[in-house]
Amino acid sequence: MATHKKSNLRDAALKRLLSVVFITLCGVLLLIFLVGTNSTSIFISRNLDEVLDDNSPNSEILSLPKQNHLSVQLGKRNQFPPRNLDLYPNLAKDHIIVVLYVHNRPQYLKVVVDSLSRVEGINETLLIVSHDGYFEGMNTIIESIRFCQVKQIFAPYSPHLFSNSFPGVSPTDCEDKDDEIRKHCKGNADQRPRNTSDHILFIEEDHFIFPNAYRNMQILTRLKSRKCADCYAANLAPCDVKARGEGWDSLVAERMGNVGYSFNRSVWGKIHKKAKEFCFFDDYNWDITMWATVYPSFGGPVYTLRGPRTSAIHFGKCGLHQGQGEKNACIDNGRVQIGIEEIDKVPNINSEWDVHVYKHQPGYQAGFKGWGGWGDERDHRLCLNFANMYHSINSDSPL
Repeated sequence: MATHKKSNLRDAALKRLLSVVFITLCGVLLLIFLVGTNSTSIFISRNLDEVLDDNSPNSEILSLPKQNHLSVQLGKRNQFPPRNLDLYPNLAKDHIIVVLYVHNRPQYLKVVVDSLSRVEGINETLLIVSHDGYFEGMNTIIESIRFCQVKQIFAPYSPHLFSNSFPGVSPTDCEDKDDEIRKHCKGNADQRPRNTSDHILFIEEDHFIFPNAYRNMQILTRLKSRKCADCYAANLAPCDVKARGEGWDSLVAERMGNVGYSFNRSVWGKIHKKAKEFCFFDDYNWDITMWATVYPSFGGPVYTLRGPRTSAIHFGKCGLHQGQGEKNACIDNGRVQIGIEEIDKVPNINSEWDVHVYKHQPGYQAGFKGWGGWGDERDHRLCLNFANMYHSINSDSPL
């Protein structure tokens, strides 16, 4: 029973991080393909030397798991053009692409899609929905969207597509302190199983988006370079997911939050160069990994710019891979009650405001060793392979 529970925890951890790693790595590449920015060079490198040191034991020819039929089919679907081009043939010149990454919580997704349908300006941009597996109920909801251009992408190497082999959980996986050679098992058990410089806005399937969110983000991305030289990103919400903002007449600079965050190609390039640090850090939470190992490696303060009042709310009551299906959804009475005031319906950020900087903030810092759940060397290797697949150059545009 204990072994089965550990296996489930490891599976959940793997699914969560692999999905977000793949989705984040895909973001900028998809932007290039979909918007048609031919001025930026994209290439797929054939080895990991650009990600790892030459002396690293993991430097090897790019090697990915053999795809099954569903994986191949989803890979083909990734090449489909956006839908609703007949309704919205052109994107606004100053549009910010929105990436919504989802798993399998249809009740949550219905709430998010409904909130997005009420966002001012959403019809001017492209919504990319990135799935970490294929779930018919989620697919049906996305295909019903008519309020903007929509592009779906599916992770062809998602653990959810491989039920009995890596990157899914295999009966031959090592467990606990198994010796790989003596036990004839595979992998390493986790210590704690359980071309454009434009911004891209990332949201999740349990983020309620206010009507003014898109317009506020457009304002923040324009102000970022002028108002906050140390700001790498812009956020719709405070880094404390329970906070709703200070209500001040000022902008706020703080550490990057994980609700409604946005950054550009230059920042992506800096993150991508730290693929080794990201992929080898033993924590199944992508955001903790960023705070504890990637951001501190940038050599200076890493802030995000936001308004004094939230434009997005994390309404999920349980983890990414809990609350699936209709009966188990982690929503009170199957509904989400979020009060929207008049001030939340229009842009409420003043470009003349000064910036209040939170210089010393609590939370995960450099030196934190991680919560575990990401110790299998095969996961490290696959993560690095993803980074290498989507390596890009000419990413030296300003923050």
